[in-house]
Amino acid sequence: MDLSKYNTQELQQLKKDIDKELRGRRKQEVREAQKELKKLAERYGLAVSDLVAGVAGKSGKSQAKVRFRHPEDPTKGWSGRGRKPSWIKEWEAKGRSLDELRID
Repeated sequence: MDLSKYNTQELQQLKKDIDKELRGRRKQEVREAQKELKKLAERYGLAVSDLVAGVAGKSGKSQAKVRFRHPEDPTKGWSGRGRKPSWIKEWEAKGRSLDELRID
């Protein structure tokens, strides 16, 4: 592509268009990778967080061990630290015990 035939304003617009396209493609690639990770985790009966725990741990911040797992969706887990996820709150609102979800 010969860029010399474009004026400055056209080049700046072209750069904006390229940056926008690259951001869109990156978002799509992330969505596709997330789908692949979820399928892989489901195949092995794991949570996605279990697959990336080693990667996340390299950031310097330690990952808390998952101690509670959603009974129907193994990708959802909770360490018992911090704010309760909505699925835990819904579980307890039905009169169910948190101990029923404990995996450790």
